[in-house]
Amino acid sequence: MTVGAVAALTARWRRRSIDDVGSAIVEYVFVAVVVMVPLVYLIAAVATAQRTNLAVTTAARDAGRAYATSATAAEAQRRVRAAVRLALTDQGVPPDGADVRFVGADAGCDSARVVPSLRPSAQFAVCVTTRAELPGIPSVLAGRGIRCVGRYVVHVDDFRETADG
Repeated sequence: MTVGAVAALTARWRRRSIDDVGSAIVEYVFVAVVVMVPLVYLIAAVATAQRTNLAVTTAARDAGRAYATSATAAEAQRRVRAAVRLALTDQGVPPDGADVRFVGADAGCDSARVVPSLRPSAQFAVCVTTRAELPGIPSVLAGRGIRCVGRYVVHVDDFRETADG
């Protein structure tokens, strides 16, 4: 290659690089926005669902423990409502739409309700159900949200003192 040919190639390369100045940044920003916005939304949606799952699981556990340590059934119902409200509020989940139900120890949360007993060795399950709303999506498009269920099996203490004895 001659010196003239090298000079011509160098001049052509400089012209092209001057014409392309700044285009890499524009392309990078465009690709970053197209990739990052959906990724950030996906992370926020998964975090919301996970937070609600943690809240209902904690609420079911706390409600079961509150019921099993109560002296009477009336006191147990009050303590269950307070425990569920506290556990859901602690995670930022509105407690208004939560459904608390008692089912058999080996039954699923959609099974028939049972009346839990405080007698020694009694077993039952506490189910807390609520819906997680997806962030940034109107309820018309999202429907009723994601159903989150927390379940906890309660075993009343074998040596529990009964109210009549």
